[in-house]
Amino acid sequence: MTSTLKPAPNSKLPLPVPEQYNTLLEQKIQRVLELFQGIPLPTYTVVESEPEYYRMRAEFRIWHEADSLDYAMYAPEDPKTPIPLDQFPVASKAINELMPRVKLAVQGSELLRKRLFQIEFLSTLSDDMLITLIYHRRLEDDWHAAAQELEQQLGCKIIGRSRKQKRVVSDDFVLETLCVDNQPYHYRQYEGGFTQPNAKVNEQMISWACQQIKNSEGDLLELYCGNGNFTIPFSRFFPKVFATEISKTSVKALSENCALNKAGNIQLARLSAEELSEALRGERQFRRLKDIDLSAFNLQTVFVDPPRAGLDEATRKTLADFPQILYISCNPDTLQRDIRALENFEVAAFAFFDQFPYTDHMECGCLLKAKAN
Repeated sequence: MTSTLKPAPNSKLPLPVPEQYNTLLEQKIQRVLELFQGIPLPTYTVVESEPEYYRMRAEFRIWHEADSLDYAMYAPEDPKTPIPLDQFPVASKAINELMPRVKLAVQGSELLRKRLFQIEFLSTLSDDMLITLIYHRRLEDDWHAAAQELEQQLGCKIIGRSRKQKRVVSDDFVLETLCVDNQPYHYRQYEGGFTQPNAKVNEQMISWACQQIKNSEGDLLELYCGNGNFTIPFSRFFPKVFATEISKTSVKALSENCALNKAGNIQLARLSAEELSEALRGERQFRRLKDIDLSAFNLQTVFVDPPRAGLDEATRKTLADFPQILYISCNPDTLQRDIRALENFEVAAFAFFDQFPYTDHMECGCLLKAKAN
C-alpha cells in the first residue's frame, strides 16, 4: 500500500496532512472510476473519513536505549532505521492519550520492559481498550502479576505474547458499540481477529449497506461474515440469515455477538466460500452442516465482503444464480474483475468508503441486480 502522507518534521515518518485530505480523496476516486470504465455506474455515494485520529488499531516496535524505551516506526524508504515518536495522529485519540502512560509505566518496570519487542493497541468508540505486549522471552508468573497491576493502573486490558505463548490478564477482547441509523449494536472484538480499522467510516458503511437491502424479499446468505459486523444489523431485514466464515476466532465472536444483540434468526456455519459453493450445488456434504437444513432457506440476496483476492471462479458461478448481490470490496481491482465476470448483473448502487486516508487504498460497495431476461 503506497503512502501519500507528508514526512514528519525532522524525520522520515509520514503523518496526516488534513488540508490535503479532500484532494487526495478525489484522486483515489478518479483512479477507481478509470478502472471501471466500460461498466455503467449510477450516481455514487462518497463516505469521507475524519482527517486525523481515525484508526482504531495501531502497532509500534519498541526501541531500547539503556533503561529507556521509545515507540518506533520505520519509513518505507528506510526500513532499517527506527524513528522514535510520542504521538501518532493516524491512530485514535484514545490510543494517543494512552501512549505516554503506557511508555512511562513499562519503562519503570524491569519485568514489563525486559526484551519487549512490540506494543499493539486495539481501541473502540465505547472507551474499551486492549494492549498487547510482545516479547522475545518467555513470560512467567511474575510478569503476569506486574501486568495485572498495569491493567488496574491504566484501566484497560493487557495481553502478553511471546513465541508459542499467550498470557491473558483478564480478557482477550474489547466490547465495541457501533451506532447505525440511531440503533446501537454491540460486538466482542477479539485480539488477533479482523475488525474494520476505521470505526466511524464503518458505521456509515453498514448504514449504506442496510439501505440497499432493507426492502429485499426472502432470506439472506452472507459469505465472509467475520464477527458479524454486517450480519447483525442485516438480520433486522430478513426472516432468516445463513452466514458463513472460515476463521474460528470470527465464528466464536459472531456466536457471542448474536447473543449480545438478541439476534435469533442467524444460523452460522464454519465454511469457506468454496466449500459453501460445493454445499449449495449438492456436490459435497459437510459434518459442519449436519444441524442446518439449507432447503429451509429462501435465499434471494447474497452479501459478500471478501479478502483482497476477491471472489474465486466457483463462488462467482454460485452467485450468478441469485437475484441480487451486495458486495463490499477492499480491492477495486478484483471488484471490477468480478463485476465484469458477472455479466448478467448490472450495478444498481455504488459507494466509496475512505477507510484508509492518505493511502491509495479504497473500500467500495456495490449492489448488483440480475438483468431482466
